[in-house]
Amino acid sequence: MARAQTGDRDAYRRLLDGVAPYLRCFAARHGVHPDAIEDVVQDILITLHRIRHTYEPERPFGPWLVAIAGRRVVDALRRSGRTAAREIPLDPEHETLPGVGANLMEEAADAGVLREMLARLPAGQREAIRLLKFEEMSLKEAALASGMTVAALKVAVHRGIATLRKLLRQRENGR
Repeated sequence: MARAQTGDRDAYRRLLDGVAPYLRCFAARHGVHPDAIEDVVQDILITLHRIRHTYEPERPFGPWLVAIAGRRVVDALRRSGRTAAREIPLDPEHETLPGVGANLMEEAADAGVLREMLARLPAGQREAIRLLKFEEMSLKEAALASGMTVAALKVAVHRGIATLRKLLRQRENGR
């Protein structure tokens, strides 16, 4: 590392090539998921590159590297814990099918349910949702097209979506 700090590119390349296998083992030993090991190693190497100027040549390289690697591994484990806490893996029945027409029946059924639920909304809410969500008009454009104020459109969309959620929950629960 001392030679790399003086600008020796070959020494720096050999250093990075030499520590990468060690860092892979280090990450695996500390509980990083096998799918994430390469990302963690890259994160460590980037950090090493970014703070290489802080290495003191008169001190041993190993403990300095392990301290950096340890902090990056802990960061990765925290990140994966947060991700796992808020993400839910999809069941196979929720995955889309690769064939061109494979999902058409499901999409048609979903569209039919949505049309049915929209028909149950009051006219103002239905119109506000149609203009703002389906036709993607701006609030000003939708206000001009519907004759409603911007505030009334916002309220109608909010209430309409809340009603749709309620109707869909009731439908899912079989009521």
